[in-house]
Amino acid sequence: MALYNAPVRDAQFILHEVLRVQDATEVEGYADLTDDMTGAILGEAGRIATEVLLPINETGDKQGCTLENGVVRTPDGYKEAYKAQCEGGWPGIDLSPEWGGQGMPYLVNAVVGEFASSAAMAFSMYQGLTHGAIKAIEAFGTDQQKQTYLPKMVSGEWTGTMNLTEPHCGTDLGLLRSKGVPNGDGSFKVSGQKIFISSGEHDLSENIVHLVLAKIPGGPDGVKGISLFVVPKFIPNEDGTLGERNSLSCGKLEEKMGIHGNSTCVMNYDEATGWLIGEEHKGLRAMFLMMNEARLLVGMQGLSQASIAYQNAVDYATERLQGRALDGAKFPDRKADPLIVHPDIRRMLMDAKCFVEGGRAFYYWASTLIDEEGHHSDEKTRDEAGLLIALLTPVVKGFLTDKGFETTVNMQQVFGGHGYTEDWSQSQYVRDARIAMIYEGANGIQALDLIGRKLPQKGGAGMQAFFGMVKTFCKENGDTEAMTEFTDPLKQGSKELQEAVMWFMQNGMKDPNEAAAGSTDFLHQFGYVAIGFMWAKMAKTAQDALAGNCDDPAFYEAKLKTARYYMQRVMPMTATHLARIKAGAGSMMALDAAAF
Repeated sequence: MALYNAPVRDAQFILHEVLRVQDATEVEGYADLTDDMTGAILGEAGRIATEVLLPINETGDKQGCTLENGVVRTPDGYKEAYKAQCEGGWPGIDLSPEWGGQGMPYLVNAVVGEFASSAAMAFSMYQGLTHGAIKAIEAFGTDQQKQTYLPKMVSGEWTGTMNLTEPHCGTDLGLLRSKGVPNGDGSFKVSGQKIFISSGEHDLSENIVHLVLAKIPGGPDGVKGISLFVVPKFIPNEDGTLGERNSLSCGKLEEKMGIHGNSTCVMNYDEATGWLIGEEHKGLRAMFLMMNEARLLVGMQGLSQASIAYQNAVDYATERLQGRALDGAKFPDRKADPLIVHPDIRRMLMDAKCFVEGGRAFYYWASTLIDEEGHHSDEKTRDEAGLLIALLTPVVKGFLTDKGFETTVNMQQVFGGHGYTEDWSQSQYVRDARIAMIYEGANGIQALDLIGRKLPQKGGAGMQAFFGMVKTFCKENGDTEAMTEFTDPLKQGSKELQEAVMWFMQNGMKDPNEAAAGSTDFLHQFGYVAIGFMWAKMAKTAQDALAGNCDDPAFYEAKLKTARYYMQRVMPMTATHLARIKAGAGSMMALDAAAF
């Protein structure tokens, strides 16, 4: 069986030494985030990930879900694991105490979620999607809707979904055909078919609360006419107990490349009873609150699969004997040296290590911005954090999933032929990671969103804020000789990112194809600089620790060596992406469609 050791030490390093969350007392709840407190929470979350979730990951992959007479059965062990999660209060760790949650910062949920997703990504999706549905109801639902649904969903007794995609429309939601017809009593008859609905039907909870996008007849055309409805599997009685079964069903389970343990459903709504969430024709506003949180979650999924794939590849590379080191035998008493002595194996492992650890810091930093936006004491700081996290969300989603998948493939390569068989777990990580590049807005859409919406938002204030942070850090630390090897490449990468922004401003306004052609390159370029910023901060933190009386010098030395590798071997990719952006759309759009 695969191994997984939750990176509690690394998480603690990022939280308390790099981000110094305990000092951010202006953010509600952060003063309580002591090293001891987070250590206890993360230690227990790591134990559960290893002992409870990891054992069902392979089972879920091999068994998958089954649909029998309209009922979806989850794989062996899922019910028990879900019950254990609920009894431990994990579904509501960062949710409001008003509804039964523990009220901790979003950041804590983000770290715990990474551990759970690494150990069992498909399983953790049941809980993750419910979290987003809760946020949408809390923000836009009526008091009655909140009282009816939130306590049960926060406890995990009920789960939630989001229903957007239809057979004929995905990204272009203006084409959707599902309808919500008023009943005259405040409820609606919701009809239509939705596809690719994660956790749409299952046997883990007693009720499933579906949030469904549909159009009210007579409303505006396109996306301006979309409304959001809450459509429960069982209609709750006034006392909160379950009433009659609603007229909705799972028509099919999708046959998928990965995440077999999660029930991805075709959902049919046949005049099912639903209630409006928020205002008529304003459904996208509510759904995008849920969608934006889901995009951060998906970015974490890419990171999580890279993390567990990396751990298992390191274990394999240190045990598997294959050939001799080119500069002489490292283990002359053995018949061969382990794989890890070979430079090309080191290349793949170092690429993975600097992505996983740097990506983790990036994701945690982004999560602190969620807390700042929602709970900082200063309004201006809240607004600035909101602008920055809006800018970074497509980068978190797109870059961490693109590079996360690439990392799982490279870790599979470390195993050679064994990685291609189902006797080992690397194939599952590749297959599970692949979906993260596609759902919650395919990564090409994330890139277009970044350059078309987020980059110019408020005159580019978010982008300028990011550049300002990098500039300030480099100015404060660039004069230190020991830091120049980290700050100089970061400054160069930031300069090239700024060049790309200027190129888009000069060319993208004249021809939108010029901007679109370079959008994915820009997203990746931004990702490299963002993670480079994290590595520079981690290098500074490690140097400071080594200059004092640290208890674990090997840990900090490893950080410095990994940061050095990133700056020398990875950060130069920003120049490559800049060259591709400046090449423009000409050669990309030159071929007639028939020539393909």
